[in-house]
Amino acid sequence: MSEWLLPFLAAAATGVLSSWGVGGGTLLLVCMTLFLGVDHREAQAINLLFFLPTAGISLFFHRKNGFLDKTAWRQAAIPGTIASLAGALAALAVDVSLLRKPFGLFLLYSGASMLLSAKKGPPGNHTRGA
Repeated sequence: MSEWLLPFLAAAATGVLSSWGVGGGTLLLVCMTLFLGVDHREAQAINLLFFLPTAGISLFFHRKNGFLDKTAWRQAAIPGTIASLAGALAALAVDVSLLRKPFGLFLLYSGASMLLSAKKGPPGNHTRGA
């Protein structure tokens, strides 16, 4: 197998999952760190770069289909960008080993929240958790 094929397939699969609202970026981060041996910081940087085109495409289609709340978008765009940059800079300043456990706990909490919210909802309700 070529050394580019597995990363390409992982990116394609997580891109599709991300477009369905599953959280493909998180899956890509886990795949890169656990299965592809990518350093956690590098994986975070790749994940952020991966997010930009998928977010742009999602934004385009949400706007096209009338699902974009323009007021919320205007209020969130600048603070979200600033918070993302601050988080990325903070992640560079922190030892990687300190990030692993909180990130793992966050993934466990997110997964449990999704499972529990799906069980509480009425049949056919596809609500997402935290």
